[in-house]
Amino acid sequence: MTAADAVAPPAAPGVQMYRKEKSIPLRSGSAALYNNLSVLRLPGRQPARFSAVHGPSLSLLSAANDGLGFSHRQLQAKEGGMAVSTSLLTQAAWCVLPSRVLLVLTSQKGIQMYEADGSIMVYWHALDVTEHSPAQAVFARGIAAAGGRFICVGTSSGLVLVFDIPPKGTNIAVSEVLEQHRDAITDIAAELGRAPDGAGDLVTADDAGTLCVWSTGEEFALLGKIPACGCTCSSVKLWNGIVAAGYGNGQIRLYEAATGLLRAEVNAHARWIYALDLAPQTGKLLSGAEDSFVHVWKLSRNPDTDDVEIEHCHAECVTDTQVCGARFCDPEGNSFAVTGYDLSEIFRYGRA
Repeated sequence: MTAADAVAPPAAPGVQMYRKEKSIPLRSGSAALYNNLSVLRLPGRQPARFSAVHGPSLSLLSAANDGLGFSHRQLQAKEGGMAVSTSLLTQAAWCVLPSRVLLVLTSQKGIQMYEADGSIMVYWHALDVTEHSPAQAVFARGIAAAGGRFICVGTSSGLVLVFDIPPKGTNIAVSEVLEQHRDAITDIAAELGRAPDGAGDLVTADDAGTLCVWSTGEEFALLGKIPACGCTCSSVKLWNGIVAAGYGNGQIRLYEAATGLLRAEVNAHARWIYALDLAPQTGKLLSGAEDSFVHVWKLSRNPDTDDVEIEHCHAECVTDTQVCGARFCDPEGNSFAVTGYDLSEIFRYGRA
């Protein structure tokens, strides 16, 4: 499909690319938050790590590839000291930089950065609640590693904070504040493939559906703004210069990062999309929504016309579940994991 009014075809009956594997139990259900699942794939045969937010705590799990062994711990977020937080977490994600991996948590009070296993908090940034009226919600949301040494985090006021991360230690600082959005940030994504010249390597999304494409560096530069389309953009990804955006009306839209041109529009889900993920080595796109469905798509560029193409590969119904997190577990997209609202386990799927 390449047309801007493309509609998702139903999965071919009997053709299944993935099958359900042994699930991972959670001690508490997942909250109904956008992108409420993070997966850290470790090198070699080390167990993968999973995390999901529930209220003021984060479930951290390590699970072996065969699903037979796993360990579990609850991370009770501490903010600005050793006191346990009473504020609700809004997201958690592992940020993989060339020199280190940090676990970043966002909440109603601020931004916390931990060592990858959650053992040590290395940085705490408080949100300034005095600048907002009492009726306005204050929170941070949207997390992405970018540019090799930065971590970007969004806020409810539409600001994007850029943190400069040293190779080690706690000398983390806000190096820049990006101020193009007027609505709460929903998601942030960095380029996962090889961006064409001028396409940018970071995209930010907000509650109104506005997207901003940036070029990272010592100073971040705004390359383009894709205007709001009447509904929230809840999740966004960037791959090979293609912006993949999921919306509250169930649509996935594909844009050219360099020009903002709409290249495809797919009626992917019957309800609000909560999560997108991309497998960088293959261009597979994963989408999960309130309609209990998870879909796998394949993005590509036609080598002759340079058109952006999207192909539907797989549909999975997670019965009676409001899907709130969906992530590939490997860079090829051969396996993925799913969380659902109040679901006390993480479902896993592998190649059939």
